[in-house]
Formats: sequence, structure tokens, C-alpha cells
Amino acid sequence: MKHIFAVFCLALLLGLTGSGLVYSAVQDKSIILPQPIKSGGIPLVEAMAKRKTAREFSGRGVSEQDLSNLLWAAWGVNRADGKRTIPTSRNRQEAIVFVVLKSGVWRYEAVKNTLILVADVDALFSFGNAPLTLIYAALAGDDSGGMHVGSMYQNVGLYCASAGLANVVKSTGRDALDALSLKLPSGYKAYVVHSIGWPG
Repeated sequence: MKHIFAVFCLALLLGLTGSGLVYSAVQDKSIILPQPIKSGGIPLVEAMAKRKTAREFSGRGVSEQDLSNLLWAAWGVNRADGKRTIPTSRNRQEAIVFVVLKSGVWRYEAVKNTLILVADVDALFSFGNAPLTLIYAALAGDDSGGMHVGSMYQNVGLYCASAGLANVVKSTGRDALDALSLKLPSGYKAYVVHSIGWPG
């Protein structure tokens, strides 16, 4: 009996979830992600040739490493001066990436490569059957907001093509954050929903 309890406690400590992710550290409702891998992959032109939309996902979860790589592709810091993997108007960096997992809704903090819990609820059902959904938000009154999130989902789509992940970009479901009573910063709106998983 003690052995079973010890195994159960270990599983909780490791943070095993139904989404397939294994969290290396969970402290104060945050997740410290592994460092993104910034080398390798298939050639860019080959990734563009393979890029496509896929709406069917298997039950296999997206790994913690792939999640880190995806978020870095979308909105990561790629230079010592703090600039990002995508361009932003006058380098204002006014955008947010939300990460929807079975374990909750999280906000990506690129500088520390960390997820911060913003809604302690399983909201995956709001976005179909994918094990991971990214929501890209930016300032609504700024004409460049759409450009910023467009750059995000293109980078992520190319990473998915390189890694063999299925993905679909859509505008439906953008209001799901409102249904969760998750208020965005003043002036921001959710532009794009990007669901990701292994092909079904």
C-alpha cells in the first residue's frame, strides 16, 4: 500500500497530465519549460513545401520540448537585445500568446521561457480535439496587431511542418477566453486560434 501511495505521489510531483506533457517544474502555478532547440530541422524551403492545414489529431500529446520549440517560434526571444523571432511595429512587442492545455490556460513568458497559469480549467473542449491550442492576442486598435499574429502562426506552421505536427489556424473560438472570464489587458483582443497535435 505504501508503495502504491509513493508511486501516486511521484506521478503528482512529475505533473503527468492527459495532454501528454511532462512538466519539469511546477512552482506557484507556473511551468518552467526546457530551453528551445534552435538548430536542426528540415530546410526552410522543404518546410514551406510540407506546410498544410490538418484538422484531425491523434490521441498522442505534444511533448514539453515541442511545446517550448513552438512557443519560441511564435514569440520567443532570439537575440541578446531582447528582440523576438517575429518583427513587431517599432519593436513595441505588444502581443500575448496563451497556451490551452488540459491542465489549464497559460500565458507564455518568453524571457524566462515559462508558462503562467491564468485559468485553472480544462478548456480544450472549446477548441476541438487537439491536445494543444495557442491563442494569439494583440492590440486591437493597432493596424499592426494582425501582422504580428500572422507572423506568429506562420512561424508555428513552419515548425509543425518540420516536426511532422498537424495544425489548423482558425478565427472561430476567439471569444472562448471571454467565456472563461479571462480578461485580456486593456485594448487587446484575441485574433487567431491555432490548434496543434500529431496527425490522426
